[in-house]
Amino acid sequence: MQDFERLGVFYLGKQYDLERKQHTDELLLYDSKDLTTHGVIVGMTGSGKTGLAISLLEEAAIDGIPAIVIDPKGDLGNLLLTFPDLKASDFAPWIDPAEALRKGQKPEELAAKTAEQWKAGLAEWGQTPDRIAKFRDAVDIAVYTPGSSAGIPLTVLRSLAAPPQSTVQNAEAFRDAISAAAASLLGLMGLEGDPLRSREHILLANILDRAWRDGQSVDMPALIRYLQQPPFDKIGVMDLESFFPAKERFALSMQLNNLLASPGFSAWMTGEPLDIQRLLYTPEGKPRLSILSISHLSDAERMFFVTILLSETIAWMRNQSGTSSLRALLYMDEVFGYFPPSANPPSKTPMLTLLKQARAFGLGVVLATQNPVDLDYKGLSNCGTWFLGRLQTERDKLRVLDGLEGASATVGQSFDRGQMERILSGLGSRVFLMNNVHDDAPVVFQSRWALSFLRGPLTREQMSQLMAEKKAAHVDTGGAARATALLGNASEQRSVLPPEIIERFQPRRLSRGPNVGLTYRPQLVGIAKVHFVQSASGVDHAQGLTFVVPLDEALPAEPWAECEPLEDESLELESTPEDKAQFNALPAELTRAKQYTSLTTALKDFIYRNRKLSIWKCAALKQCSQPGETEADFRVRLSQGAREQRDLLVEKLRTKYAPKIASIQEQIRKAEQRVEKEKAQASQQTMNAAISIGTSLLGAIFGRKLASTANMTRAASSVRAATRISKERQDIGQANESVEALAQRLADLEAEFKTESDKVAEQFSEQALDLSEIQITPKKTDIAVNQVLLVWQPWLVKPDGSSEPAT
Repeated sequence: MQDFERLGVFYLGKQYDLERKQHTDELLLYDSKDLTTHGVIVGMTGSGKTGLAISLLEEAAIDGIPAIVIDPKGDLGNLLLTFPDLKASDFAPWIDPAEALRKGQKPEELAAKTAEQWKAGLAEWGQTPDRIAKFRDAVDIAVYTPGSSAGIPLTVLRSLAAPPQSTVQNAEAFRDAISAAAASLLGLMGLEGDPLRSREHILLANILDRAWRDGQSVDMPALIRYLQQPPFDKIGVMDLESFFPAKERFALSMQLNNLLASPGFSAWMTGEPLDIQRLLYTPEGKPRLSILSISHLSDAERMFFVTILLSETIAWMRNQSGTSSLRALLYMDEVFGYFPPSANPPSKTPMLTLLKQARAFGLGVVLATQNPVDLDYKGLSNCGTWFLGRLQTERDKLRVLDGLEGASATVGQSFDRGQMERILSGLGSRVFLMNNVHDDAPVVFQSRWALSFLRGPLTREQMSQLMAEKKAAHVDTGGAARATALLGNASEQRSVLPPEIIERFQPRRLSRGPNVGLTYRPQLVGIAKVHFVQSASGVDHAQGLTFVVPLDEALPAEPWAECEPLEDESLELESTPEDKAQFNALPAELTRAKQYTSLTTALKDFIYRNRKLSIWKCAALKQCSQPGETEADFRVRLSQGAREQRDLLVEKLRTKYAPKIASIQEQIRKAEQRVEKEKAQASQQTMNAAISIGTSLLGAIFGRKLASTANMTRAASSVRAATRISKERQDIGQANESVEALAQRLADLEAEFKTESDKVAEQFSEQALDLSEIQITPKKTDIAVNQVLLVWQPWLVKPDGSSEPAT
């Protein structure tokens, strides 16, 4: 069995002989870097498409490459069903009782048979149970269910957060982000989302454009207010009222409010934020395989989520450094309806953007479908690898051939349509044609046995069971303690303050129902900027800081010691409070302007004593983390850099050894030809000698004279022939020895290559990336306190006396 655990390659199966209808011993090893030019998997139901996709994701995980997986059917949750011990009891909970009944077996009998089947299947493909354990240890796997609590809930409220400045400054990227957000939100509301004809789309796009250019995020309640009172008076050259009257804008805002208030939509507002980096890596920096299951959603909800996810992925991608290595994977199963040839759903534009631009950032996109006629093959010409399985109709085959031809033309590669058609007609289950533009010719192969148990789609209850432990760890309890705090003493009047004291109000975010009161509580807020400088580490970083101190009746002796820091964040503030609100009492000290001067000095001292910048240093790679970069993110960046260096060194090793190996292989071939030639010559000489000796003997026996001259000549010739036979046999022996010597040289060279490859792997292993923490203290002269002000925070007071913050 050949070694498939190699650096930067995926073991996908073995090459397949279509004539003999069986796989060969030649492994199908796929270079992971080739996926940066994206891939397509096409095959009808029963072709083995899902098994191939799962094997591909398993290989990526083993190689430390994270992946985001969009799962419209629920099949890919099978990646969680991995059993290194291969016990029947491991399989038993996931056996379908109905399937056991159809087969005339008890569930436990089918479980035992399935366990044996998996053992045999893995063994046939040269895999051991240890490889299952290796897969499980290499990656964290989680199932997310937006709009549901079956898996880990995922909220999309963050999807309307202001994109990074790199996106805002890129006109095309910014336009695409706005269009995708507006179209997907309108689609969720059941409205037309055409960016040129829809008034609703144009209004939403202008609201998002204005807010995002100012760096302001827009949540749902804010969006409802903006729809009623947009922050502009004109759209294009027309005034707002002519373009979209207030009465109709109110109806649109009510429609959005009804969606927001519906019980079904509440699930969209809870859970983890849609953070691509978090989906790709755990907080500790471990690669993650995030399965986004959307089988439970309606078509409109699926389109909304997929569009937002793709847009967030683009924003994340554009904040990454360029690389030629594979950094991460985005896989979508059953892309039917999201990337059609003629229609233009909201998901199509961001999908096309990823296919065109993700290569430069090391993000590989893999799309799968059993409906080839519904794919935009012009867009898929950006895909470099096509995995083609058994197809259902001739029409499907023709569309696939059109797509292959377009992809080949894009890279200037020749395309034999007739040969491709013949190969596609002969494919069976788990047999695929791989057309990779990075290879010289297409390859037919059979996919390997999956490490995961392929039991079919998981139910919501099974997902919940698998994710129970992770969901418990992801429960969001933030703010619960603050929400249970009682109001305390409140009055309808707030303190009258001198004009020197700056007073601001936080806006209310939560809706205020009937019989719910509103009370403002005082907070002390300090806004500062600190500059960290250390030339040895290359640090020159300015950091904005906001400190918040909740206040009671008296000012604490050291107020800043009880502050809640908001790093690199600023509070959204207003100059006036809401009407009909009450106010808690203000500490008497804060009614005097001089007190704020003292607090300014105290804040500077507090920052000097307590504020330090921590960075991480990797001595082996001579790199330091960026300010604000977590240890996990730094490790991810180091791992990526190490992987790039590893790939370069491996490529150098291949360049170094490939000609040597090829030369020895050519020498072996010639030596083997020589052996055959010497054997043929020896055989001929033996025949000639036999004839010569026979002739001389016959002449001696039946000739007239026993010692005639002719007989003597023949005898001498026979002796010389015998001598030549001995020499030919000696030459054969020498030729055989030459072949053996060359074979030994080849084995030694391959062993030398493996030794050097192992050294490269060890050099860039996780164990080599030791980090040390460095703390940088600022100078007092590098600390500037910009403002100390009084900020009132709104709280909602319920009829039962309980209260919660309304921000």
